[in-house]
Amino acid sequence: MNTIVSTHLVLASAEMTPRLFDLDFQLLHDAVLSIIAVFALFLIASHLLFNPVRDMLRKRQEKIKGELDSAAKDMAEAKDLKAEYESRLKDIDKEAENILSEARKKALANESKIVAEAKEEAARIIERANVEAELEKKKAADEVKREMVVLASLMAGKVVNAAIDTTVQDSLIEETLKEMGDSTWLS
Repeated sequence: MNTIVSTHLVLASAEMTPRLFDLDFQLLHDAVLSIIAVFALFLIASHLLFNPVRDMLRKRQEKIKGELDSAAKDMAEAKDLKAEYESRLKDIDKEAENILSEARKKALANESKIVAEAKEEAARIIERANVEAELEKKKAADEVKREMVVLASLMAGKVVNAAIDTTVQDSLIEETLKEMGDSTWLS
């Protein structure tokens, strides 16, 4: 029993001796197992948690980049459309001015045409009035001649009835001519 106690004492004294870091095999074994477990947990977490999160973040980043590119593209298209519409507005102003200019030209041409037609109509009316005046003048001259013929025949009737001599007849004719005037016979 002595030997057992002595071995116990040797072991107890060995246990009592201070160690440099107080490292023993069990502690190292537990530390290595903990490191392996943490590493295994990290791999599992990385595979199950981190990779999906990374994929989600990558997809979100690509989506945002795509939206930014789309927004930039839409902005460029909007600027192009704005420039196009502004140029169209300028063209519309020019076109409106051209249309108004054409309308003015047509209005002036119509005015000239209407004035020319009115002048032609006035000339025709004046010509008709002149023709009618000339006809009325001829008609009046014819009436005067008829009256002179009637008067001459009345005078001839008086002369024949009175049987007067030629001197009286000549004086009657001259008297009648003076009443009618010389211009009547000339026209």
